[in-house]
Amino acid sequence: MDVNASASHLVLIPSYNPGAQVYETVRAARAQWAPVWVVVDGSSDGTAAGLKDMAANDPHLKVLVLPENGGKGAAVLHGLDLAARQGFTHALTMDSDGQHPADLIPAFMAASQQAPAAMILGKPVFDADAPALRVQGRKISNGWANLETLWAGIGDSLYGFRIYPIEPLRQVMRGQRWMRRFDFDPEAVVRLCWRGVRPINLPAPVKYLRVDEGGVSHFNYLRDNTLLTWMHLRLVLGFLLRLPLLLLRRLNILRSNTP
Repeated sequence: MDVNASASHLVLIPSYNPGAQVYETVRAARAQWAPVWVVVDGSSDGTAAGLKDMAANDPHLKVLVLPENGGKGAAVLHGLDLAARQGFTHALTMDSDGQHPADLIPAFMAASQQAPAAMILGKPVFDADAPALRVQGRKISNGWANLETLWAGIGDSLYGFRIYPIEPLRQVMRGQRWMRRFDFDPEAVVRLCWRGVRPINLPAPVKYLRVDEGGVSHFNYLRDNTLLTWMHLRLVLGFLLRLPLLLLRRLNILRSNTP
């Protein structure tokens, strides 16, 4: 599909060993938006070469290849740095494994263009095949994220289909060493809320592909939940240090909404 390239908003897809599903993900994203950038995060499955072949015939597709796997957050930050240098202001992030709804890209972009100071967060709508452990487990992380932001309105802290204002996110990430791996998505929304970036939640279906459908998961229950636990310990400490400021901000919001 031939679409006009945006000068402000791009689709950014971090990708690590996703298998052949990445090609369909990229094609679906390109059918809805331009430009689309893929950051290949040290993949060893041959998809970097296949993506480069796709980009050779598509001026609105850019493929960035990192030599080593640094994690989702590190891949996103690499893309954000280059995007900022090229004048982009917002990035829609989506996973490369086919879980996220490419057909909603235009609606999310329109919401961002109407509220450029906000972040647009996908709120997942699960189908009947969604793993119960993943669905229930994320409620814990969501509960902590809302506590850490005094219920600023984060609909889901883990769902990676979302739009970030680029410069605030770059400043957050450059200001500390974390947020480089699986902890990227939840820590990003909490820290952006602390900076006053308002969340806007939009429903978006999530699809967990079976192995026979080409589904690939790098989620490790013990490793990644340990990482999330350490992340929330850090965020709770940061929340306590910022509590007076957050309370004052919440009070000002309540006052401004009072007739």
